[in-house]
Amino acid sequence: MSDTADTAALAADPTLVLLTVEEAARRLSIGRTYCYSLISSGELESVPVGRLRRVPAEAVHDYVVRLRRAHRSDITVA
Repeated sequence: MSDTADTAALAADPTLVLLTVEEAARRLSIGRTYCYSLISSGELESVPVGRLRRVPAEAVHDYVVRLRRAHRSDITVA
């Protein structure tokens, strides 16, 4: 298996508790830089693990839930 295939398999692994920023970005279908921006702004939770930065898998789900709620609010107001 190639490194790309290994990385893709890990990103799709639902048992992972902590994701790299790249894996979180892939799950959200956004770029790595934008994912770092979400982390910096506090919109997407992340935790330090030693010198590394990881995104809890649940934080990705929570972010999507907040986006959906905000979208619903925009529809009802408009």
